[in-house]
Amino acid sequence: MKKIGLFYAANAVKTSQVAKKIRKVLGAENVDIIPAEQAWGNDFEAYDNLIIGVSTWFDGELPTYWDELIPELETLDLKGKRVALFGLGDQVNYPDNFADGLGLLGDAFEKAGASLVGFTPTKDYSFNRSKALRGNEWCGLVLDFENQSEMTDGRIKAWCDRLRAELL
Repeated sequence: MKKIGLFYAANAVKTSQVAKKIRKVLGAENVDIIPAEQAWGNDFEAYDNLIIGVSTWFDGELPTYWDELIPELETLDLKGKRVALFGLGDQVNYPDNFADGLGLLGDAFEKAGASLVGFTPTKDYSFNRSKALRGNEWCGLVLDFENQSEMTDGRIKAWCDRLRAELL
């Protein structure tokens, strides 16, 4: 497996927990951690493969640190890079914008020329709308700690198994 850059907000507790689990399942020797709060464009360009973690705030908004990076991300040349996204959301309290942050980041990386990988099925989720949808699938791994925490570890393992094939 090629070296992977794993970007997530170190100060976002749940996103940080998931990122550490993903790193452990994939093998720490293959994955470098880069805090999103300190990331620059050249950090994203330094890896062939990226894993990006984000939570969705309020009514479908990106956290400030990612929101501030979007203009820079969209100007990068990420052609040939594969990006796997994981995101957190609350499908019960925010069914009309569930995991929108994932979709917003996905749009920015696609605009920069990257290919999204690691799509997952929407089965077992209940929501009305989401910007994280690509056809009938999520554009990455979607987790709901508030309402489906018991499914988190199994979803992470299954997603990482898929990523081993897609991030070679």
